[in-house]
Amino acid sequence: MSLQTILITSATGRIGRELVARLAHVHGIKTRACYFSEDKAAMLTALGADEVVKFDLSNPATWDAALDGVSAVYSASLDPMLEGHLNFSKELGRRKDQIKHVVRVSCMGADTNTASYDATTHASREGAAIPLMLQHYWWGEKALIDAGLNVTALRNNFFMNHLLKTDCEQIKAEGWFSNPLGDMRNSFVATRDIAEAAAVCLIEGPERHGDKFYDITGPAPQNMVEIAADLGRAMGKDIEYRAQSMVDFEADFGATRAAFFEYLTNGFYTRCSPDFYNLTGHKPTSYYDYLTTKGASGETGLEELWQGNLWKKGVDAMKAAAATQA
Repeated sequence: MSLQTILITSATGRIGRELVARLAHVHGIKTRACYFSEDKAAMLTALGADEVVKFDLSNPATWDAALDGVSAVYSASLDPMLEGHLNFSKELGRRKDQIKHVVRVSCMGADTNTASYDATTHASREGAAIPLMLQHYWWGEKALIDAGLNVTALRNNFFMNHLLKTDCEQIKAEGWFSNPLGDMRNSFVATRDIAEAAAVCLIEGPERHGDKFYDITGPAPQNMVEIAADLGRAMGKDIEYRAQSMVDFEADFGATRAAFFEYLTNGFYTRCSPDFYNLTGHKPTSYYDYLTTKGASGETGLEELWQGNLWKKGVDAMKAAAATQA
């Protein structure tokens, strides 16, 4: 029997690594894991990837080798790479007789809150625009849908592992972190759960999950004081949350990220969805369990917290992407 080859883009990212490890040695599946930096290739092989391939969304010359013989694609990309994803979606559409299924990482609210662009209904406050990051996630889905592909969108809550990465140094050195989320509870999601949901969808295929859209959230909404308590318990020390104004947050990270955080502070991400349970048969991972237990790739959330991060204070990581048009 021939094996189904699944291409895993962004395979060296947090979700991608977990997905590679989960699909390793699954009967009937061959995983082809993408890397951008040569020094990450061996790590993917160690996690169980059957093949590894150089892949760059901004370089179409890398696409043919990545897609050769592939029938399903796990699609994820960093926010600044939206334009590359839009172009790659067109290429997948040209191969729609070959590509039977695409599982796309997206964002909770991307459909209902951006597809119609109804600012009077879906903005976070009177006079505010719909957050650009939500629009971008919808454009990422829509490009695949418009290409005529069978798409499963995993519309995720805010990632647990992104929440505190910008504060790592002061957490370690001074025992505190800050952001504008305050008392608002959000049902933050573990990236290992997103990977598990993606694995289920890819294994069970488009017959069951094509043209389906799942909201993936954590098991319970938490505010920042509760997050600080969980982190402190995991680290064995007191961790303090210090409130930050949205003005200062925007000065640190730029208007695009600030608009998304304002969306969070207005309760749009409080809801807990049953979709993860319905896909996997068990509850999502709590924040404390994420921090203290290992995922399929062998790392705890606490170990992962100290690793690299796209967002850095004083740098607007979305500045270039804000000019991208669907």
